[in-house]
Amino acid sequence: METRPATPEVLERRGGRPAAGTDPNKRRQILEGAGRVFSTLGFDAASMNDVAREAKVSKATLYVYFQDKEHLFTSICAERRDRNISELISLLDPQKPVRATLLQFGTEMMRLLSDPFVVAAHRIVIGVAERMPEIGTEFFEAGPKRMATALAAYIDAHIAAGRLNVPNSYLAAAQFLELVQSLIFRPRLYGAITERPTDQEIDAVVESAVTMFLAAYRAKDAN
Repeated sequence: METRPATPEVLERRGGRPAAGTDPNKRRQILEGAGRVFSTLGFDAASMNDVAREAKVSKATLYVYFQDKEHLFTSICAERRDRNISELISLLDPQKPVRATLLQFGTEMMRLLSDPFVVAAHRIVIGVAERMPEIGTEFFEAGPKRMATALAAYIDAHIAAGRLNVPNSYLAAAQFLELVQSLIFRPRLYGAITERPTDQEIDAVVESAVTMFLAAYRAKDAN
C-alpha cells in the first residue's frame, strides 16, 4: 500500500521534526533575516554568511532552503509582492464608482510603494538587472506589468459600461500608474526624497492623478 509523506504539520502533531527544508517557521525566519540584510547592505554587498548570521541559522541550513542568493532574494520579493498586489487588485471592483475606486486603489498602492523594503527592493533590482536580466524581467512581469494588466481589465469593464472612453486600456492603465508614482515614489527611489511621504502628500498626488485621468478618459455622457 502506497503511503504519502507526512507534512510538517503531521510531523509536529506526532512530535517529530519536519524534513530538511520543509519547516515553514525556519523558512520564515530566514526570509525575515535576509530581508533586513538586503535592505541594509544591498544585493551585491550582502553575502549568504551575512544572511545566516542575521537569521540565526547555520550556513548549511540556509543552503538547504535556498540554493543561492538570487533565489533567496526573489523568494522574498515574490512572497511580499504576491500578497500585496493581490490585495490591491481586489480593490478594483467595476461595480463601484470609478473615481472612488481609483482614489482608494492609488492611495493604497502609494502606501505600499512607500514601504522602506519595497523601495530597497526596487533599487536592488535596478542595480542587478543588467548583469542578471532574468531577475529584472521576473520582477517587472510579476509586479508592475501584473498591476497594469489588472487595471486595464478594470478599465475595459467601464468602457463596456459606457463610463470611460479609452482607445487603449493598457496604455491608460500605465499612464495612471505613472501619474500616481511620479512625484513621490520616483524621487524616493533615486534618493531625492529620503523621508516617507505623509498621508496628506499621498492623498494630494493621487487626487490630482485621478482628476487628470478622468478628464482625459471619462465618457462625455457618463454620470
